[in-house]
Amino acid sequence: MDRLIYTAMSGASATLSRQASVAHNLANVSTHGYRAEEHRLRAAQVLTHNAPPALPVRAFVVDASTHTDFSQGAAMYTGGTYDVAVRGQGWFALALPDGSEVYTRNGAFELSVNGVLQTANGIPVQGDGGPITIPPDNRVTIERDGTVSVTPATGAQNTVNVVGRIKLVNPPEADLVRGEDGLFRLAGGGAAPADENVNIAPGYLENSNVNPVEEMVSMISLARQFEMQVKLLSNAELNDRAATQVLALS
Repeated sequence: MDRLIYTAMSGASATLSRQASVAHNLANVSTHGYRAEEHRLRAAQVLTHNAPPALPVRAFVVDASTHTDFSQGAAMYTGGTYDVAVRGQGWFALALPDGSEVYTRNGAFELSVNGVLQTANGIPVQGDGGPITIPPDNRVTIERDGTVSVTPATGAQNTVNVVGRIKLVNPPEADLVRGEDGLFRLAGGGAAPADENVNIAPGYLENSNVNPVEEMVSMISLARQFEMQVKLLSNAELNDRAATQVLALS
């Protein structure tokens, strides 16, 4: 009896984890640069050692790892001055207050009240020598290599000044881990080196790579799996009651 209970319980618990992952993906369908995540499960055999040799008696479900889909999302033209999208592989580097670096594909940048180029959450964009500051009353141009230049809106309008360059990196995907804030970091810590081969598309934003139709189908399938596992738990309870009644009569 306990074998049925624990087997169904482990399956139901793992199914809930996958449902949470699918729900998180659906909630971020419209998040620029979002990378879909998936819980990968595996079967773990439970062995009995009552009598040699050990025999597999049942299998539990184990949440082996969380997989990230690094495929590129579709590019959307916005024409925004501070909107940029990575072309192909690569990441934008962001500077956290503690001095560490995190990486994102969301290039929907903006200016702070102090003129610092940052994300919508207020995290500064990492430049060659630190955060990039845009002086007031200037027109901003971002080049394909990440160079940020400004032109005075008044006066000598033919004067172009480079104020910084967005740090673009391309570390191996296997070395990246997703944090609770949705940003990626190097698994071993530290900062990834800048990659000159990474290019960006100014005036574009990258959409999420989540396929909402596939996620909805997965959600329905997982719901049916959970119902089946809960039904097994109910059947185990009914069998236990029937066995108790039989023993009481004997």
